[in-house]
Amino acid sequence: MRRLAPLLAAVLAAGAASAQPAPPPEPAPVPVLKSEVVQRWKAPEATQGVAVDARHFYAVSNFRIAKYDKATGAKVAEWTGDRARFPHINSCEVIGRELVCANSNFPELPMTSSVEFFDPVKMVHLRTVSLGQQIGSLTWVDRKDGFWWAAFANYDGKGGEPGRGHRYTQLAKFDDQWRRVEGWSFPKSVTDRFEPMSSSGGGWGADGRLYVTGHDNPELYVLALPKGGSKLDHLATIEAAIEGQAVTFDKSRPGLLYGISRPNREVVVLRLPPVSAK
Repeated sequence: MRRLAPLLAAVLAAGAASAQPAPPPEPAPVPVLKSEVVQRWKAPEATQGVAVDARHFYAVSNFRIAKYDKATGAKVAEWTGDRARFPHINSCEVIGRELVCANSNFPELPMTSSVEFFDPVKMVHLRTVSLGQQIGSLTWVDRKDGFWWAAFANYDGKGGEPGRGHRYTQLAKFDDQWRRVEGWSFPKSVTDRFEPMSSSGGGWGADGRLYVTGHDNPELYVLALPKGGSKLDHLATIEAAIEGQAVTFDKSRPGLLYGISRPNREVVVLRLPPVSAK
C-alpha cells in the first residue's frame, strides 16, 4: 500500500489538473490605423470639444459656445451661460435643428448631469433635461435609431466617486422620455487607454460604428455593440492629431470628423480611414 500511495496521489493530482478550466484565449490584436489632417482652425474656446453643421462649427468651453464660419474660420456669434447652472458643458452635437449638449457638475460630488438644448441659428438656450444623479458624469450625447445614446464617465482621482474608477465608464441608451433601456461597459483595451480619466467624446459614424475618444491620448477607438453580452467590441484604434476631448462627424461631408487640439486651442478636421468588419 505504501508503494501505491505515491502513484495514487499522482493520478489524483493529474485528474484535478485536467478538471481545471482552460485559461481564456488572448484577444486578437486590435488594428491601429491613421487619420489625415485636412484643416486646422484657431478657436480660443476649443477646450472641451466641437460641434458642426453644414455651414458652421461650434467650439465648446464649459459655459461658453462660440460659433464659427466653416468657410473662413471667422467667429460669428457666441453664447455665454451662467456658470452656476452650466459649470461644465463637455460636448455638443447638432441633432436635427438643435444643438444638443452634455452638461455636468464636474468636479463636484455627487455627480449630476443634464442635457441642454440650444438654437444654433440664434445661439440661445431652449430647454434642459435634467438627468440628476447617474452612475457617472455625462460627457457626450448622440441620437441614433430613434434613441438617445449617452456616455457616463468615471474617474480615478479628481471628480471621481469613491469606489468607482475609470473602468466604470459606460454607454447608456435612452428612449424619448429619457428612460434608460440598455447599457454597456467599455472593453479593457479601451479603458486602459482612458486611465485615469474617461471617455470625453464620442458619436455614431455613418458606417454604424461608435467612435470614442478619451481625455488626453491622440487617438480614436472604434467600437460596436456586441452580438452577446454587455461589453462593447473594440474594432480598431485610429491615431489622430487631437488630444482626446469631444469630437463630432460632419454629416454634410461624409468621412470627415471634427475634434480639437486643446493645448493649441485649435479645431482640427480629420479624414478617417475605413474600418474593416471584425
